[in-house]
Formats: sequence, structure tokens, C-alpha cells
Amino acid sequence: MGGAFVMEDTIAAISTPVGEAGLAVVRLSGAQALTVADRCFVPLGRGRIKVCDAASHTVHYGKMVSSGKRLDEVMLTVYHPPRTFTREPMVEISCHGGILPAKLVLDALLAAGARMAEPGEFTKRAFLNGRIDLAQAEAVADIIHSRTELALEAANEQLEGRLSRRINLLRDDLMSVLAHLEAHLDFPDEDIQPDAQEKIRGRLEDALVFMTELLRTANEGRILRRGIRAVIVGRPNAGKSSLLNELLGQNRAIVSPLAGTTRDTIEETANIRGLPVVFIDTAGLRIAGDAIEQEGVRRTREALARVELVLHVLDASALWTPEDTAHLEEFSGKKRILIRNKIDLTPRMEMPSGIGSPVIDVSCVNGQGIEPLKDSIKELVWAGEIRAGMLQVMINSRHQEALNRAREATRRTIEAMDGGAPLDLVAIDLRIATGAVGEIVGKTATEDLLDSIFSQFCIGK
Repeated sequence: MGGAFVMEDTIAAISTPVGEAGLAVVRLSGAQALTVADRCFVPLGRGRIKVCDAASHTVHYGKMVSSGKRLDEVMLTVYHPPRTFTREPMVEISCHGGILPAKLVLDALLAAGARMAEPGEFTKRAFLNGRIDLAQAEAVADIIHSRTELALEAANEQLEGRLSRRINLLRDDLMSVLAHLEAHLDFPDEDIQPDAQEKIRGRLEDALVFMTELLRTANEGRILRRGIRAVIVGRPNAGKSSLLNELLGQNRAIVSPLAGTTRDTIEETANIRGLPVVFIDTAGLRIAGDAIEQEGVRRTREALARVELVLHVLDASALWTPEDTAHLEEFSGKKRILIRNKIDLTPRMEMPSGIGSPVIDVSCVNGQGIEPLKDSIKELVWAGEIRAGMLQVMINSRHQEALNRAREATRRTIEAMDGGAPLDLVAIDLRIATGAVGEIVGKTATEDLLDSIFSQFCIGK
């Protein structure tokens, strides 16, 4: 966000997506939220009451005005702290959807004394006011960006605090060991007894095991949050675009019997057995003719360099060529599935032996083989069953980086103890480990870290 964070400010923003809709919601939060709303809200109907006099969690019918001009007919909800999202006074105004009504309501609130909220500022205030910790705040963004039910479930588990509770237990244990060491630093003439030192070492070893177990969830967490990028490649007219349409369940790409129809890369996300998979349809791999097709082939190879999975489409009705052999070798370094398309036609292709990758036969005409292909994609990127318990503690890349630092510092602590290093040196690495774990839930977060995290949120959240 940048700059000093002034909690006394009252902030406002449109919290619903821009565009035409039945309703739009404008939010206010801050010490003067009720007063600001009172300046431009006129209650209507029976039991009319000023916003400042309204009870918490009550809804009021009225109109929004500016300079005496009626802007819109609205429903206004009042929230008193601490039972609010930010733990500050809050107002939510439901107005008619569309770009103009919501903008006029927001402009009236800004003219009445509020300022425009910055990205993620409502959630940042919830964190700063102690309603949620930093891991839970990140879960809010994960919920908004969830593309599958599994991703949503994992985000809800994190928002509920399941990951935070485990991280806090880990931090408390490290803090307890650190306090024990620092107590001995106050009495340098008293050495730690061998049995006590062995107990401390055991607790640190347990912490290492715990951190390692959490770090194992990083890959799965990344898959659920960001998805797997899978590029669809092959020779022209092998049926790549047809396959994309089948996997998406809609006609997204242009399909034509003419070779070279796809000139650019097309990206679309599909839910494959609960996992978000970003499919990238590409130009056919061949010696390109015109400049546009050359650029398409270049982009195909560029896409290949940044994906986790290759779907190599082959035409089962055609003969195997040296070009297919070259592509087979080119993609050997990636996870891949070989897809023999057009099996509804007379098969002519004989695959070489010893490929070492799954081979799935499909027909994009009648849908044969598409479901087994989805199973193969899921098994290749996420082996085994996706269990509910796994979704509770899936860390993200920031957590992974902090835990790696904590684990290395804890290892150095154990090595220093085993080597008979002075306690003040042992304690240095343990403080580093404790601080790194605290970063995950925000107990040792810097302003720069908070700025980085909340700047990725949308305005109004």
C-alpha cells in the first residue's frame, strides 16, 4: 500500500464487480463511518432513524442524496464493533447494480468525508485490529480467487484458522525453548544439565519434523491456488483445438479441417477432478510458412518452457513420422501424456516402444476416452486421493519460504548445541527460526510484507 496506515481514516469502496447487475454493494469502515453515511442517507418509510442512532446489524430503507439530489433507492446495513469485519464501525449500502449507481453512491460518501480505500485495506484493517491473523487474511483472497470446490474448501479451512493454530503451536514451542536458553544466559555460571539439553534437542527435532510435514503440502497448495498449466501440442491438424473444446465442454477454439488454423495460444481453465487446470492450445509444430504462423510456433515453444504438463496430441489415422520422434524427444523432460486422437477413424499409427509416458486413445468426435484422459491428468499431477484432512493445512509459497528459513535455522541451532557452542550463539539461530514462523501468522510481519500481501487484493475487500 505504501505510506503510513492511518486507522482514524474512514474508507469507502465498491465491493462488488464492476458491470451491470441486480445489486451493487458499497462499503464504509472507520471511526466516522456512521456519521459519513448520515450525511448522504435519508431514511424513508415507518420507523425512520438516523444511521448514528441505529442498532448494530440492522437494515434500513432510504435514499442516497448529494447536494439535495436523489441518487438512488438503497438498503443500508449498520454494524457496530467489535462484531464487524474490520472491528471498526461499518456500513454496507446495497444500491442498484450497474456502473453509474454504485459510482454515484461512492462519490457521495467520498464527498461526505470518507476516502477511497486502497487494495485490500478492509482486510488489512481486520488483521491490524486483531480479528484475523495474516494467514487467515490471505485465505480471504484465496476464497475470492477459488476456481474449484476443493480450492474453496481449502481456503475456508485456512480462514477458519486451522493452519494458524498449528503454526501458533509450533511458534509457542520454539518460544518456550528459546525462553529456556535465555534463562540460562542470565546465569552463565550454570550449565544446562545433559538431561535438560537432551529434552531441548528432542523438542527441536520434533519441530523439524513438523515443519517438514507442512512443507510437503506446498506443492498441493500451489496446485489448488494457481492450478496446473498444461500445454496442448502436436503437429497441425492433429485435433488440438478439438481436444481443448472437449476438455472445456464448450466450443472455445476454432476447429477446421485446414492445417494451421490456430495461429496464437489460447488459455482457458477447466475443473479436472477438482483441480484447476489451465489448458493452453497452441499453433501446430511444423516449419511455418508466413510470418504470423512463425510467430504462432514461437509462442508454442515459449509456452512449453513454462508449463508443468504437456498433452502431446497425435493423429491416430496418420503414420508415425520422424517429426513425431523429434517431438517425443523434445518433450521428454516434462510430465506428459500422449493422446492418440481420431480413433474413430481407421487407425494407422504405430507407436514406438519404451515411451515411458501414459498413452490415451480419444475421439473428439464422439467423446470416447475424454474421461480416462481427465483421470490420467489428475493422477499425473496429484497422485492418490484428495482427502478432506489434507485441505486443512496447505501452505502457500510465502509460508513455504518462511518455513524453509525456520527449518534451516532450527537445524543450525541443533548443530550448534551438539558442537558445544556458547548459548548466546545457539540462541541467535533459534530467534531467527521463531521470527520466521511468526511471519506466517503476522506476529513478526514488517510493513513491507503487509504492503506486498494486501496490494494483491481487489479494492473493496
